Amino acid sequence: MLRLELIGISKQYPAVKANDGVSLRVAPGEIHAVLGENGAGKSTLMKIIYGAVKPDAGEVRFNGQTVQVSSPAQARQLGISMVYQHFSLFDTLTAAENVWLGLDKRQSLAEVTQRISAVASSYGLDVDPQRPVHSLSVGERQRVEIIRALLTEPKLLILDEPTSVLTPQAVDKLFGTLRKLSAQGCSILYISHKLDEIRALCQRCTVLRGGKVTGEVEPAQETNASLSRLMIGSEPPQLRASPRQAGPVVLQVQGLTLPKASDFGTRLADIGFEVRAGEIVGVAGVSGNGQQELMAALSGEDLRAPAGSIRLKGQDITRQTPRQRRAHGQHFVPEERLGRGAVPSLSLAQNTLLTRTESVGRGGWISQPQVQQLAARLIERFQVKAGGPQAAARSLSGGNLQKFLVGREIDAQPQLLIVSQPTWGVDVGAAALIRGELLKLRDAGCAVLVVSEELDELFEISDRLLVIAQGRVSPSLPVAQASIEQVGEWMSGLWPAAAPAEGASHAAA
Repeated sequence: MLRLELIGISKQYPAVKANDGVSLRVAPGEIHAVLGENGAGKSTLMKIIYGAVKPDAGEVRFNGQTVQVSSPAQARQLGISMVYQHFSLFDTLTAAENVWLGLDKRQSLAEVTQRISAVASSYGLDVDPQRPVHSLSVGERQRVEIIRALLTEPKLLILDEPTSVLTPQAVDKLFGTLRKLSAQGCSILYISHKLDEIRALCQRCTVLRGGKVTGEVEPAQETNASLSRLMIGSEPPQLRASPRQAGPVVLQVQGLTLPKASDFGTRLADIGFEVRAGEIVGVAGVSGNGQQELMAALSGEDLRAPAGSIRLKGQDITRQTPRQRRAHGQHFVPEERLGRGAVPSLSLAQNTLLTRTESVGRGGWISQPQVQQLAARLIERFQVKAGGPQAAARSLSGGNLQKFLVGREIDAQPQLLIVSQPTWGVDVGAAALIRGELLKLRDAGCAVLVVSEELDELFEISDRLLVIAQGRVSPSLPVAQASIEQVGEWMSGLWPAAAPAEGASHAAA
């Protein structure tokens, strides 16, 4: 008897047919991948299984019985749990309270808090149950969602990009746990754009393209190239990060120490590094180790840093606002797409005005034709699948919105670009496009700082690497001299005490 069977599932939205006659079979204890580019219909299909979306046609069978899953609550009663890519947490509640809301109320909050700590320790997911969600980074929020799903002891667990917040060592630990769950009979639907993960973990893989199934394969028998062809119709372009001589220092951070902004924040301790023209410096680290605080200081959102600790082309910008920093050539892409990178209800054209003011004339008059033209140019240049410049930001898939937001800042031709999580939850084709554009920007002489929890990404595009752990930053390390195992150790704060200084490390590069 199958754990889950979908037969001819279809779902039509006004502008697109998200699912078109999709069929899927998952056996008990099977780890089954669902692969597809952004906008292929994966999220809609998962929401149908979880009861958040009602299909227009088709049949859902669970444990051999035809079911009408009308809500996530009913799905959880059946034994289906899901971790969304975009989270569903209440900002004003603690992590423990958010988890408690989705569980049987026969358990007290104190008991749930203890279970959270136990499961978090077992899975290598560092979560403080008492912290308010609004104080958590994107990665920490994802951990809360994963733990909430696991505490329901599901028969079918749906995971959407679950490893984007983990060190390589923690990924191995999570995979071990998922295999144990599988051996106990729990079926797992695993959505990831990391093809190596799918090939290592999953027994079967259903590939979607344009809302239709293009194949069902055994990932272990496939290559990354063959999976890419099934998913996007071609192989992603090979990036060529040719070595080049870096230019003068553009961003210099020295003696950056910041107390916690809240009880649950991370203190920054004597951070120092530099980024030169024509190079990409990558910052690796597990979410919640000071990335948020560092980005707030560098972007101008937090102006508490000591005078002189942040310099742009030699000028002290520590007290300058984000707008003033943009005027000096610094642009910034935050990790949160909706809410910070873009206003969900506004059109793509209107969202260009958040950081691009060339369409604003004297007296604050906005040239609407220029705004529309800019949005249309970004859509075309960065291959954004959208209903045109008037499409609302929230109507785009995560990957397409990310391409638009990164493109908005790259197109401004900055002298310094700071990007946080540039390809989080983005398919291989879109990720290759974004990384390729960052490399082009570097080759044009821009200084680029990339903060990412995707180690493969940092190794692919960076000239030098830093690691942030517990509010401290490691010495820089030329990528040619680094290994994933070494960086993974450094992500736990275990770098040499007497390591070379920034300047010496750069000279080695």
